Amino acid sequence: MANQNAPEETPAVPLPVTPAFDDAALATPPAEPTIDPLAADTAGGDMAMADAGTSDGTRTSKAREAVREQAEKLTGKATEQARGFAAQGKERATGVLDELARMIDDAAGTVDERVGEQYGRYARSAAGAVSGFAENLRGKEVDEIVDDVREFVRKSPAVAIGTAAAVGFVLARILRSGFDGEDGRRDA
Repeated sequence: MANQNAPEETPAVPLPVTPAFDDAALATPPAEPTIDPLAADTAGGDMAMADAGTSDGTRTSKAREAVREQAEKLTGKATEQARGFAAQGKERATGVLDELARMIDDAAGTVDERVGEQYGRYARSAAGAVSGFAENLRGKEVDEIVDDVREFVRKSPAVAIGTAAAVGFVLARILRSGFDGEDGRRDA
C-alpha cells in the first residue's frame, strides 16, 4: 500500500543545455550583418518596419484624400438638392403670393362698398405690392434671394428676429389647426 500522505512526484523537466565556450570563440568578433532588402521585407526586418511606416503614411494620406473627395461630392450633391428645393419653394411662394394678390384685389370691391373708396384703394395698393413682390421674387435666382436676406438681417437684425418669430407663430398656429381639424374628422 502506498502512503497517501506522501507528496506526489513531479515529472522532471529537462534543463536547457548551454554550449561550451572556448577562449578562441570569445576572441573572434562577430561577422558584419548583411542586409538583403528582399529578406528584410519578408522577414520583418528593420527595412520592412521603415517601409511600413512610409506605406502607412502614404495609405493614410490616400485615405484622407479619398474621404475629402467623397465629402466634396456629397457637399456638391447636397447643395444642388438644396437649390432645387429652394427653387421649388420659390415657385410655390410666388404662386401663393399671386393668389393672395388676387384675393386682396377681389376684396377691394367689397371694401369700396362697405367701408369706402379710400380703403378700397388701400386694398388695391396692398394687392399691387404683393403682386410686385411676387414678380420680384420670380425674377431672382435663389442665390440672389439668399444674399438679399443676409443683407436685410445685417442691416436690421431686430426686425429679422421679429419677422422670424411672427412667421414661426403663424406656421405653428396653421399646423396646430390642421392637426386639430384632422382629429375632429377622425372622431366624427
